[in-house]
Amino acid sequence: MRTAVKGGPKRGYDASGRRAAALRTRHRILAAARQLFLERGYGATTMTAIARAAKVSVETIYLSVGAKPDLVRYLVETALSGTGEPVPALEREGVKEVLAEADPRRKVRVFARVVRELLERLTPVWTVVLEAAPADAELRSLVAELHERHASNMRLFVDHLAESGRLRPTLSIEAARDVVWAMNSPEFYGLLVVSRGWTPDQFEMWLAEAWQRLLLEE
Repeated sequence: MRTAVKGGPKRGYDASGRRAAALRTRHRILAAARQLFLERGYGATTMTAIARAAKVSVETIYLSVGAKPDLVRYLVETALSGTGEPVPALEREGVKEVLAEADPRRKVRVFARVVRELLERLTPVWTVVLEAAPADAELRSLVAELHERHASNMRLFVDHLAESGRLRPTLSIEAARDVVWAMNSPEFYGLLVVSRGWTPDQFEMWLAEAWQRLLLEE
């Protein structure tokens, strides 16, 4: 009776190819959703239209990202991170660069550049969110959440700036935070760049100079 020949050790299942394919599908869905939201608005964009544009099924969208509010949230989070995936604020490369800069005036210039790059990505999607939020409770909740998170992040920046000892002594931490919060919002960017025709470079340069004058002592 012959003895069966045993093969070599079994290979472990390599899921990297499947994960990469799933990531490509998610990015294709998000790209299609972003384009349709910008062209048609949130309310007029259906999941069926997104599925058709992304060449996937509606079920695949739900499995990959979620419902329409989830798609919007993902688009906002990836615009904030500057990558294809959401990244917490303190782990973003631009934030690390700001925190690593010791000189207060240079720190403000770096921050202005990071803000300009972020707002270029975020403002178109955020405009869609603000237009649709009055009629959608989930989007209203997203707006409130991100406004609060934004204010908290600006407090971290101002606290870090204050540690240099160069923050204008007549300016409270709270007032400095609110100034920075308002001036680096998509709404403010939209007023100057979208409505008044400023270039993003002009906005960045003006923002750096304005913050240096408003926040730092001479």
